[in-house]
Amino acid sequence: MTINWYPGHMKKTKELIQENLKLIDVVVELLDARIPVSSKNPQIDELLKGKLKIVVFNKFDLADPENLDSWIKYYKSKGIKSIPINCITGEGVNRLIHEIKVTANPIIEKLKAKGMKERAIRVMIVGIPNVGKSSLINKLAGKKTAKIGNKPGVTRGKQWIRIRKGLELFDTPGILWPRIESAEVGKNLAYVGSIKDEILDIEEIALSFVGFVMKNYPNLLTQRYDVDMGDKEPLEVLNDIAIRRGCLTKGNEIDYNKISNILLDEYRNGKIGKISLEWPDVE
Repeated sequence: MTINWYPGHMKKTKELIQENLKLIDVVVELLDARIPVSSKNPQIDELLKGKLKIVVFNKFDLADPENLDSWIKYYKSKGIKSIPINCITGEGVNRLIHEIKVTANPIIEKLKAKGMKERAIRVMIVGIPNVGKSSLINKLAGKKTAKIGNKPGVTRGKQWIRIRKGLELFDTPGILWPRIESAEVGKNLAYVGSIKDEILDIEEIALSFVGFVMKNYPNLLTQRYDVDMGDKEPLEVLNDIAIRRGCLTKGNEIDYNKISNILLDEYRNGKIGKISLEWPDVE
């Protein structure tokens, strides 16, 4: 599955990062805790050019706890701080603020040693669309400051936001790479809703998702939909789920579009269970 989706504002975002990076002390890279690889823009590391960085795993409450722990250990082995966060409830935000200050402290102390006037720590938050950047900014600020939407790519332009004492945020819109050539990355982004459903074959995505869960978390499907896995194929299980949910047409045929939307929506909202899609070994 090759996906081409690179709106003009995403190209501008890349340019904004390049133009303003010299002003930044610490970069916060926001990833989806369920897909740390697929939600990482491969262009970011090149753009950051060695800037101090903190990795934030958003939506950690939707991820497999053991899997997330493995990712935190992985980044620690690379010398990178990583923090699990729930941008909706704000859990983990205070810890992030603390780590930002600790990480930036050598820079601020160096400025003081040169006799320069003390200034706020400058932070840039980067992440792909729909990963929770606007929600994180609002929690950091303690008030609604950035536009939030359920559709990927709603934030536009750039803005500096002064929050709390001694901390300034530089925000950018979400950015995806121009071409997603990996089928697995494309599927994972589709599963969690980081790519607009309108440009996807939603039925194909849902069927693929059922196959993944059958292989890795079969008990969760059984618990949620009361279906028997047995030696069934993913399509058979999807059919069983559709029947259980009453997703049938007037002719008593399976309404695949309806059950596909229900299934993916329930996964994205955590109703099926804590399901991670990637492990550190794929990095």
